[in-house]
Amino acid sequence: MTGPVEDLDVDAGLDRARAAALLLLGLPGSAYIYQGEELGLPEVWDLPFEVLDDPVWLRSGHTRKGRDGSRVPLPWTAEGPSLGFGDGPPWLPQPQEWSALAAEVQADDPGSCLELYRQALALRRRWGTADEELTMLDAGDDVLAYRRGSGLICVVNFGRAPVELPEHDEVLLRSGTDTATTALAPDSAAWLR
Repeated sequence: MTGPVEDLDVDAGLDRARAAALLLLGLPGSAYIYQGEELGLPEVWDLPFEVLDDPVWLRSGHTRKGRDGSRVPLPWTAEGPSLGFGDGPPWLPQPQEWSALAAEVQADDPGSCLELYRQALALRRRWGTADEELTMLDAGDDVLAYRRGSGLICVVNFGRAPVELPEHDEVLLRSGTDTATTALAPDSAAWLR
């Protein structure tokens, strides 16, 4: 079994997931988004044992929960018996706090995870995905940075302190809420031109 739910840092997890989204979507080639990523949904760790039905749960003699916490239906609306996923109750219970993460709620929020994905995908279309030229940049310890042939620069700060951004003309997108033009906060990413 996993550790206590209280040990999870949901905010840090979301920051890292948003940074990972920019890291992935900045790369050339195909990108796949798994259900709920675009809404920033956390895995549901505290599902009642009686609703679990993943084969891992059954085959492990009820010692390993399996994937059920990642298979909870997505919240499309803030209200309703299954938060817009259907007319009846969902097959796995949705946490009440998911109402605030529903697609309809995030659609009008410029700082939401859904809008980050929408902006990233729009920029990805603009900057293209066909060029396979990728140059790794030396941006210091705890930083992954690369430049695409199209001129897009992606910088990800894995460290615990802000880092200086490489030379650039414009910040196109940030995964976090910081607005500094020369530094990047921990657990965040930026696309530069």
